[in-house]
Amino acid sequence: MADSVVYQKKIKRKKSLYSRIKESRKCQNILTVVLPILFGLLIFVLWQTKVLHAMMHTDTFTLPVPTRIAKLFGENMSDVLANMRSTVLVAFIGLIAGSIIGYLVAVIASIFPNMGKGGLNIIGAFASIPVIALAPVMNNWTRNISPDANTRSTVAKILVVMLIAAADMCLNAYRGLTELKPYSEDLMKTYAASGFTIFVKLRLPNSVPYIFTALKVSVPASIMTAIVSEYFAEYIIGVGREIRENIVLSQYSIAWVYISAACIIGIVSYIILMIIQSVALKRYH
Repeated sequence: MADSVVYQKKIKRKKSLYSRIKESRKCQNILTVVLPILFGLLIFVLWQTKVLHAMMHTDTFTLPVPTRIAKLFGENMSDVLANMRSTVLVAFIGLIAGSIIGYLVAVIASIFPNMGKGGLNIIGAFASIPVIALAPVMNNWTRNISPDANTRSTVAKILVVMLIAAADMCLNAYRGLTELKPYSEDLMKTYAASGFTIFVKLRLPNSVPYIFTALKVSVPASIMTAIVSEYFAEYIIGVGREIRENIVLSQYSIAWVYISAACIIGIVSYIILMIIQSVALKRYH
């Protein structure tokens, strides 16, 4: 009897506030937005009040305060936007071309497993090549493509981004095309479905979430690859090249303007990807 009373009391005991917040999906969705904003505001305050400088033992010449960076951003808006356009163009074209090539290689590998696995190993090897090693090689390979230095430089940078994006897409898409639900392929074969039907109705839809998994990696990687490849580019344009040139000239304030521009490109690109994913994968949730 005593045990049952204790058991009833445990049932009637209210959950703690922490437990209710943790179990509430609405609260969790709010916290995913609020907590990063609060953390960003904290960093901003520490940075602006120079507490961050004291913690990192630096000065405002090397690490300007945010208001100084924002002021210079506004004063050099036209130049910054021109360089941002160049970087975004290279990253976007390289990402699209690389993703298409990577997906086609994954499709071939899923159709012809014996030959395809060798192709996966080759294209996967590109993911381990450092960009700082790949970019100068591409600059030499493309030096005879066009008499225009801007065209040669753009093609070289796109090729570097394309290889990195293709490797990410290929490996993830192959998993989506081959890791099917148990017995799903056998079930379609019992219905006398052709190989083309199985690919269109089963393998292709199953690979869609994996495509976005690859893009979550390749979108920021493509931007960073484009920025780093600009360090070695022949034509002086792009966010990465401006960061390098201004650091060499000890113009750290302007360099931080372009570092901020790179951050903006990455954040906006990732937000756009998340919006597209939420629309495209609505049926999967």
